[in-house]
Amino acid sequence: MNSNVETANTTLDTVKLGLSLLIVIAALVGFYIYAEQDLLYRVLGLLAAAGISIAIALQTEKGRQIWGYFHDAQIEVRKVVWPTRQETVQTTLIVIFMVVLVAIILWLLDMFLGWSIGSIMGHRS
Repeated sequence: MNSNVETANTTLDTVKLGLSLLIVIAALVGFYIYAEQDLLYRVLGLLAAAGISIAIALQTEKGRQIWGYFHDAQIEVRKVVWPTRQETVQTTLIVIFMVVLVAIILWLLDMFLGWSIGSIMGHRS
């Protein structure tokens, strides 16, 4: 008996997700079909359709799992210790310095290799 209930829920979830997808597709098609209408109304229509589609999708088990994932991710972001402005500026300056230093080293290596290959091949410049 439990298997029948699970199959019905899975089928209903699939129908809900399909309906949600159809609403989004219809909104996108309508956005381009009614291109002569004001952009504001078309964008509002897209946002309304997206809201309805999300509301329907959140009624499914997969939608609730995705919502829970984003909720958990938001909690984890709050736990991050963000660097101060001074640390960010110092790190950025170190990175810029290192990029310039490596660029100069590679430029010198390229010049040396170009000179050495030219010397070997007899092309003096």
